[in-house]
Amino acid sequence: MKKIKIIFLGDIFGRIGRQGIIKALPELKKEYKPDVIIANAENLAHGHGITRNSLNEMIAAGIDFFTSGNHIFDKPDGEFILAEKDMPIIRPANYIEAVPGTGERILKIGQHQLLVLNLMGRVFFQDEYKNPFKVADEILEKHKGEPLNGIIVDFHAEATSEKVALGYHLDGRVSAVIGTHTHVMTADEKILKNGTAYISDVGMTGASESVIGLDKDEVVQNFLTDGGMSAEIPESGICQISGVYLEINPDSKLATKIKVINKQVDI
Repeated sequence: MKKIKIIFLGDIFGRIGRQGIIKALPELKKEYKPDVIIANAENLAHGHGITRNSLNEMIAAGIDFFTSGNHIFDKPDGEFILAEKDMPIIRPANYIEAVPGTGERILKIGQHQLLVLNLMGRVFFQDEYKNPFKVADEILEKHKGEPLNGIIVDFHAEATSEKVALGYHLDGRVSAVIGTHTHVMTADEKILKNGTAYISDVGMTGASESVIGLDKDEVVQNFLTDGGMSAEIPESGICQISGVYLEINPDSKLATKIKVINKQVDI
């Protein structure tokens, strides 16, 4: 039985993150021989949203499919890109208002079919979203009976409690629940009791010497002065590549392996 091999990369943050992907991906492909590479793209274009050029750059680099989060519509390109059905990107499924795009997609991987689902958390967010637990149930029910070989959930959320709870809620019903958004990788990667791979946050792909992707000195100064100034994104230095490698049993749709990817490249 041939397992489905997946690389999932954390939020790609700005130009340094994109350059890190271009530099690191050939070696990651050689090491893991993935069937599909998925990455979160909500911070692709200078930390806020996506542009057509930034997305195409990552497609050309070798990323097959993209999830996103609360920043996906920060730039005007986001609405137009997500409205195009052939673009390999989804947005969170639990938006309250009607927005372009879809929150799920079935990917064809050789003889196998992989459902990728994107959800937003609600704890600590000012914007309102539908209940991600109920939306996940609705989507799984919709696809019940379809010949799926794996189901990957990107849960873009702030609170670890909400992420852990969703992991247990979906345990045994999906292949993996992968947390994104905080840009800090957690050390709780595991396969849950009923076979779902889980990690609270997969981290980011961005400047290593930074505060979640932003210039560390500027952010520290903001805290010291109670300032509200925006901070720039470093464009050179060490880039942290964070993600996970998954192996999925295509018959059971359950995970057999989750391994952290933690790599640094000089940009």
